[in-house]
Amino acid sequence: MTEFVYFYRGYELPASPEEMQTKTAKWMAWLKDLNDKGHVKSLGEPLQPVGKVIKGTKKQVIDGPYAEAKDVVGGYSIIVARDIEQAVEFSLECPIFEDGGSIEVRPIGQLELGDEY
Repeated sequence: MTEFVYFYRGYELPASPEEMQTKTAKWMAWLKDLNDKGHVKSLGEPLQPVGKVIKGTKKQVIDGPYAEAKDVVGGYSIIVARDIEQAVEFSLECPIFEDGGSIEVRPIGQLELGDEY
């Protein structure tokens, strides 16, 4: 089994507390189903829509991760799947698609520090 990260992008925050409760319940039901089947390594966390990007050789600091809200990473989860096709299949039931959002599915590589570190 391989670990994959889901980056959740471009969904709208609910307008009312009631709508938030309904949407949260859908997300939790989807994640619980994956977890009950042994495919969730980490539920992850929601991310705040603000931040800083440091880029280039001059280490320029700019506000916000992206110019367009649809590209902002709003959260992540770590999933365990047989391969990327299965990880994509699991993502298809996510409630994010009801709001026009997207999920980026990426395999997580392994990094090992040598004895010199």
